[in-house]
Amino acid sequence: MSDIASLQTEILGAITAAKDEAALEQVRIAALGKSGSVSALLKTLGAMTPDERKAKGPAINALKDEVNTALLTARTALKDAALDAKLVNDTVDVTLPVRENPAEQGRIHPISQVIDELTTIFADMGFAVAEGPDIETDDYNFTKLNFPPDHPAREMHDTFFFKPKEDGSRMLLRTHTSPVQVRTMLSQKPPIRVIIPGRTYRMDSDQTHTPMFHQVEGLVIDKSANLGHLKWILREFCKAFFEVDDVKMRFRPSFFPFTEPSLEVDIQCRRDKGEIRFGEGDDWLEILGCGMVHPNVLRNCGLDPDEYQGFAWGMGIDRIAMLKYGMPDLRAFFDADVRWLSHYGFRPLDFPTLAGGLST
Repeated sequence: MSDIASLQTEILGAITAAKDEAALEQVRIAALGKSGSVSALLKTLGAMTPDERKAKGPAINALKDEVNTALLTARTALKDAALDAKLVNDTVDVTLPVRENPAEQGRIHPISQVIDELTTIFADMGFAVAEGPDIETDDYNFTKLNFPPDHPAREMHDTFFFKPKEDGSRMLLRTHTSPVQVRTMLSQKPPIRVIIPGRTYRMDSDQTHTPMFHQVEGLVIDKSANLGHLKWILREFCKAFFEVDDVKMRFRPSFFPFTEPSLEVDIQCRRDKGEIRFGEGDDWLEILGCGMVHPNVLRNCGLDPDEYQGFAWGMGIDRIAMLKYGMPDLRAFFDADVRWLSHYGFRPLDFPTLAGGLST
């Protein structure tokens, strides 16, 4: 019996000394686990004589019950102490404003938002989205688009060229997304109806120009495409994008190597206190260039200009984002300033829709 008494004193002392629930669990396993000290005593009952079992059995079972009771009491006390400590440390000032969850704090960059808006508008008109590589060949970026060999845009002051290859050819960072038009015409049979948003690169940097910027171009190729269709598409786009009921547009003759005839498009606006409002006023603002696809471009892409014709247009995504949302400096788009993004950015779950509003 003295062994049982000493074991009892030892186990109860260990329970009292346990500082946390993990330490208490170790004491329980050492005493009542499969190989525990109390469990070992219980296993000896089967080998005892009836008289020995009658004498020692009650004492061993009483030890087991007392250890269980002590463990339960200690565990409850430790939980209460942990809760009291947590309540002391985790005080809440109910006068503080509620913190937004991460999904509410994050913001979508205006460029990503405007690309989503463009895609939504043109998807409603039946356009697909086409993409291509940022690093292009001179052939796709210039030659197939009817740029003459001596065209100024090929020179180093406009284009980022890579080092010449062994055969003398040079890769470059695309100066417009028009090479994707070439890739689309080479890989798809008409009718073609795509828009092409993406990054482009030119050697230019000031308040309204950056070496890397974003463009969106559109391309329609079929047997009956004409300028009337182009004007309707652009007018409907401007009404939807700038969220106005009506808009006046002015088409002026221009020149681009890859279109003939070529046009520049102005949109009616009113300048007031540093803001530009569309659909009203007596002023005009140029927003894009467009035209009928040049027959040479069609031939270079394997299409017969006597059978197919088409039109294309292009505009700067950064520029129309600045115009719509009142951003004064293009360079801030690329500064990665969280304060700027929290002011001009968009909530990540507010997807643009034509029914619900593009910029709600």
